[in-house]
Amino acid sequence: MFRPRIACMAVASALLAAPPAWAEPSPAVQREIGQLLAALETSGCEFLRNGQWHDARAARAHIEAKYQYLLRRDLVQTTNDFIANAATSSSAGGDTYQVRCGGATQPSADWLRAELERLRKPGIAAPKK
Repeated sequence: MFRPRIACMAVASALLAAPPAWAEPSPAVQREIGQLLAALETSGCEFLRNGQWHDARAARAHIEAKYQYLLRRDLVQTTNDFIANAATSSSAGGDTYQVRCGGATQPSADWLRAELERLRKPGIAAPKK
């Protein structure tokens, strides 16, 4: 004999037991983030985090790891979320990340926003990996 109440409870239990799914950013946002990471890696700039300077490749690896962590927690839906949450400051100490290109130092958020603006201009090709 079919018991609707038991069936509903079973479905509800299965849904509650399922691991939470997160929504990935749109393909356009993923493309922009990939372009920003590639631009950073190939920039030749240095990256200050937690009081130490790192080369551009290490900077990309660190920021990309933070990005993956944030994706698993559904904390990045836009490119600006990525910049604000993964590439602006240390999660551990709260220190602002800095980018140094040829002597000029600026907050990483400023550098990334300027690069994003440049990438969004028509006719700008994506950086090659």
